[in-house]
Amino acid sequence: MAAPLKRVGVLVSGSGTNLQALIDAAREADYPAEISLVISNVPTARALQRAQDAGIPIAVLPHGDFPERAAFDRALLEALRRHRVEVVCLAGFMRILGKDFLAAFGGPVLNIHPALLPSFPGMHAVRQALAYGAKISGCTVHLVDEGTDTGPVIAQAAVPVLDGDDEASLAARIHAEEHRLYPLALRLVAEGRISVQGRLVKAGAEPACQGLSLRNPG
Repeated sequence: MAAPLKRVGVLVSGSGTNLQALIDAAREADYPAEISLVISNVPTARALQRAQDAGIPIAVLPHGDFPERAAFDRALLEALRRHRVEVVCLAGFMRILGKDFLAAFGGPVLNIHPALLPSFPGMHAVRQALAYGAKISGCTVHLVDEGTDTGPVIAQAAVPVLDGDDEASLAARIHAEEHRLYPLALRLVAEGRISVQGRLVKAGAEPACQGLSLRNPG
């Protein structure tokens, strides 16, 4: 008997190209996860239309409607629980999740970042890499912790910085790798094939555990 599909909630703020990559992957017969809910803090986000086109429930939580971040996080958590979400994927979500949210949700929260962490965390990572003169850039899927782009790394893909690259051309090649890498990382998590030891994430051929906690062993 096949294992039940992991229920995934995707948090978005923009156009949703990484959301689309996850939606496309979830249509594959052997994919171990389903997108159960898409939430945006931006009512006009193109990603919401992508979700609706795929028949996925959506929720809109404009962050300006909430007096403080804690109230927004509580509403976010309530929406995820209503849809029985087990794994959260951030896909261009332009809000920082608070420690209380992470502790209350308890399951894995994934993020994708357009740089090879720990290099160039935070905003405008592609611009940072170009300004620094980096020869190699790329993208990282990591577990979300209380810091900004500081969680344990699940997977990375390298992208060369070419002579003549500008922010748009380098970002386009990085995005292409993101669309390949994020579904792969989510597959590993959904199949229970990763284990976390401190900062080290190990991926195995067989399930490593029944569930993944953000409370890494010290």
